Amino acid sequence: MHDKCMAVKTITIDLEAYTLLSRRKALGQSFSQVIKAHFGGQKTVASFRAALRRSRLDPTALDAMTREVGRRRASPARAAKW
Repeated sequence: MHDKCMAVKTITIDLEAYTLLSRRKALGQSFSQVIKAHFGGQKTVASFRAALRRSRLDPTALDAMTREVGRRRASPARAAKW
């Protein structure tokens, strides 16, 4: 399988940023792949629910989670006042 031909950019990052990035990098994985995995498309509730439906999760458990999310949305957590 051939990789798509794409433009390449060179970036400069400090040593701390490089260390953080390299800690997330698996053997054989490129830095581009790490960055895309972390900063790529954001997961949505809809995509999460779709993934749950494709899983072997019991439908009653999915319904219970949906109710719990609704309950928490109705009473959001608040930061403690000092």
